[in-house]
Amino acid sequence: MESELRVSARPELTRPVLVAAFRGWNDGAQAASLAAGYLARLWGAEEIADIDPEGFFDFQATRPHVSLVDGLTRQIDWPETAFYHAKPSRLDRDVVLLLGIEPNVRWRTFSDLVVGHAQELGVELVVTLGALLADVPHTRPSPVTGSASEHELVKELGLSTSRYEGPTGIVGVLHDACNKAGIPSASLWAAVPHYVSLTPSPKAASDEETASYVEELERRADTVDDDFELPSGDALAAELTRYLREREAGNGESGPRGPAG
Repeated sequence: MESELRVSARPELTRPVLVAAFRGWNDGAQAASLAAGYLARLWGAEEIADIDPEGFFDFQATRPHVSLVDGLTRQIDWPETAFYHAKPSRLDRDVVLLLGIEPNVRWRTFSDLVVGHAQELGVELVVTLGALLADVPHTRPSPVTGSASEHELVKELGLSTSRYEGPTGIVGVLHDACNKAGIPSASLWAAVPHYVSLTPSPKAASDEETASYVEELERRADTVDDDFELPSGDALAAELTRYLREREAGNGESGPRGPAG
């Protein structure tokens, strides 16, 4: 197991929080992975460890990419799951960012690797980011729902306890592993427009028909009662799983494709 976790640096951390996001099932319109990547750039995060992809990916489903170096040498870029260390200037604690792709196999071993390294780093809280497709317009702020593993944490963060039962992704498995290891965890889910689910930039992809639909969603959003409570992120994600899989299957399976997301 240890050989699959490749540690390149062991910084001294102050009350670290782990923030994780994975491309794939948990990442509608790439909103979660883009948000985590933005934080990594904003805070100048540096890589401190990564997980060898060989034992966790079916490379026919999640294919590596080939790129040219200096226009001549071909280089293979394998699916990456990496830990980054950041020290935000306005926080009195360190942040560890975990950026990766939902693995295809051995989820329990993968989660044990993540949680084991989190324990080594002294992580006090794990926060996962997710994104789901919903009837929301891209012209309005994205609704965010959340849940947490402990009643005290639920109250402190103003979240809720999850009542969802059904299929889950690597985020759900990771939270279960954190719970068994005694690490408090919280899950945040952003609702993103379902009508442009394959693009990370909805504002640049609206035709006339989509624009009319957006106007209708805006009217709904403007008339929603203040006491309206969105369904949990996990529940909405499960309901939309079939739609996502059918959408992916409709794109064709015979040609090359990149990582799911």
